[in-house]
Amino acid sequence: MILIADGGSTKADWILLDAKGEVALKTRTGGLNPAVFPVDLLNERLSENEDFQKIKETVEEVYFYGAGCGTPKPTALLKSIFESFFINAKVVVKEDTYAAAYAVTNKPGMVCILGTGSNSCYFDGKNVDVRIPSLGYILMDEASGNYFGKKLIRDYYYKKMPKEIAKMFEEQFNVDADIIKNNIYKEENPNTYLANFAEFMLKNKRTLYFNKVLHKGMKEFFKNRILPYKESQTVPVHFVGSIAFFARDIIEDVAKYYLVDLGNIVRRPIDGLIKHHRELMNLK
Repeated sequence: MILIADGGSTKADWILLDAKGEVALKTRTGGLNPAVFPVDLLNERLSENEDFQKIKETVEEVYFYGAGCGTPKPTALLKSIFESFFINAKVVVKEDTYAAAYAVTNKPGMVCILGTGSNSCYFDGKNVDVRIPSLGYILMDEASGNYFGKKLIRDYYYKKMPKEIAKMFEEQFNVDADIIKNNIYKEENPNTYLANFAEFMLKNKRTLYFNKVLHKGMKEFFKNRILPYKESQTVPVHFVGSIAFFARDIIEDVAKYYLVDLGNIVRRPIDGLIKHHRELMNLK
């Protein structure tokens, strides 16, 4: 049996395929980003999943595509954790950009992730080329959930947010300064905490203020994460992730502004991963 995962900082979706390529199990864990979470928490999130307890000794292969797996050290750490848990399995850990690429295309193109965090790469149809390593939610992650979350909190406190929107913001979130600081500086998963605020902008009725915030963030992402790739002017640019899915209209506007050919936009890549691994098994 083959276990496949699309993992972000917020959550990881898992699919178990049997020998015929049929889906035998679907399950979910908390995020397993090895660049953000301590080893104890990563182990805990595997152990507390009841589905895993039933299959941990029978899984033959594990393919994990995840956030935070773009550099050797955290990738090796997570691989070791999976090998210790799924004791009879061959384990492959790759960056989440591979999952995104498999989900949107089998031809050359740019592939971008806009979820809790953000990333981009060039996909030649087989291999992923990440030329700008992501430095995470503090230094990079333009147009991600945590990027927009930080922007909304700042605008609220600097009183740049329109009054009627600020009132709605107060009603939906605890905006006490001590609570916010505690969640960002002392609690686990500050990037996920910040990303929760982005839902306010994406799931409420779109306003001029929201459009301005989204346009600014998307333009920064295009300038820093897409346009530096010369291929962005000759191949389609695809997007994966919840932020991309809910802000499709903004992405379309910014793509036109920069004369970029927009490709597919997919919310979750797990279906593309199933198709990819069935093809590797010579199944359709």
